[in-house]
Amino acid sequence: MRFQVNPAGLRLALAFSLSAALSACGGGDAVDARAAAPSLDTFVVSADAARDGRAWDGTVEAVREAVLSAQTGGRVTAVDVDVNDRVAAGQVLLRLTVVEQQAGVDAARAQLRAAEASAVEAERQYQRFASLARDRYVSGAQLDQARAARDAANAARDAARAQVSAAGQNADYTTVRAPYAGIVAARRVEPGETVGPGQPLLTVYAPDDLRIEVRVPQSAADAIRAKPQARVVFDDGRSVAARAVVVYPAADPASHSVPVRVALPRIETGAPAPGATAKVVFPIAGGEGRDGGVRIPDAAVARRGELTAVYVVKDGRVLLRQVRLGARHGDAVDVLSGLAAGEVVARDPVEALRALAAARAAQGEAHG
Repeated sequence: MRFQVNPAGLRLALAFSLSAALSACGGGDAVDARAAAPSLDTFVVSADAARDGRAWDGTVEAVREAVLSAQTGGRVTAVDVDVNDRVAAGQVLLRLTVVEQQAGVDAARAQLRAAEASAVEAERQYQRFASLARDRYVSGAQLDQARAARDAANAARDAARAQVSAAGQNADYTTVRAPYAGIVAARRVEPGETVGPGQPLLTVYAPDDLRIEVRVPQSAADAIRAKPQARVVFDDGRSVAARAVVVYPAADPASHSVPVRVALPRIETGAPAPGATAKVVFPIAGGEGRDGGVRIPDAAVARRGELTAVYVVKDGRVLLRQVRLGARHGDAVDVLSGLAAGEVVARDPVEALRALAAARAAQGEAHG
């Protein structure tokens, strides 16, 4: 019995199948049609189609990321920046009230003036006693007492100077400046709020110095040490060569994995933000299982909005599986996760859906 399938209706059914099946199963194996698999045009994802190496997922992080916290108490009078603003090194970001801190500076300066006057008087007294001691008008003990008084006055003067410096630094803390050129990643206070020492105010990171840290099995760590190179593939399909690869000398005692730090090159346009996910591909011998990173024909991918999937033939069944795609290369596309070398994939998702429809109709007639 032959079935006539409307192409437009078939495309609509494919879209519905993707959205319904993927949402129902979370992107896993969704559709079962044992009788449909033999008639499909399929291909085997070969090891040669795998990207040159093994890949692990990681998260982008900034090498220089500073959480700027309050170093003195006060009320926020002004916040001059917001999230996503670019700032220059030393630029004023936030101001606090300075009344109490300025009062502390004034008091420290007054104490310094008093200590300086005492030190001057003690020095004069010592000089007088020294002159009298040469003519033996005062005893040596009296001269020693004058010398001790002079030294104590000088020490008190130095301590007062330190108090002025500390009070001035405390007043400077009411003005928060950018530690380096970067981007404001977070803003946690608003004008009028009262803050205390240690309370987070802003977060700033430098976008030109990024890295990714991944954890690899011990068996892969030695191979990466021998060839410390990597390629980083972002979620939007872009890829860059790593600037440096550092393999930690010891494994984590809990997970037994080895951390690997991958430094990204300077990306002038569209640099990824800290927290973005990326896949790091090392040029070492590939392993088994999913997420190995393979390349398949773009025509084999079924799309519905942001959902992407392929029809995998396994054990006589047609399975709809969600995949995460990477960069395109002509008529082919990289599959970052969800598919592995050795699996069988239908070349035409529309044809796979047609086979499923025919199989379901045949099963319905058989049960009828």
